[in-house]
Amino acid sequence: MDTLFDDLKEGLIQAIDYAKGEGKARVVTYKIEPVTEYSADQIRRIRMEARMTQRVFADYLGVSVKTVEAWERGRTHPTGPACRLITFLEDDEELSFVTKIVS
Repeated sequence: MDTLFDDLKEGLIQAIDYAKGEGKARVVTYKIEPVTEYSADQIRRIRMEARMTQRVFADYLGVSVKTVEAWERGRTHPTGPACRLITFLEDDEELSFVTKIVS
């Protein structure tokens, strides 16, 4: 699977070749999925399924514990960037981005 960087690099190489008259133009379009909005119950469920405390969840999202508490009580709601990270957490069942350290 190509990474976005690899695709961009290849696109730039092709653009240079095309400008020199040495290649054909190609168009690649990326679709960005809309940001998912989460309810208080969904946020709590995702956090619990990830086996994270509110503190760990807050650290993962780069917010305060008070913010996570407010989300889980429905007083406030996460914004776009936090929702994206929550979506990653929800979709990655193996939590490959989290390292467990046992001491």
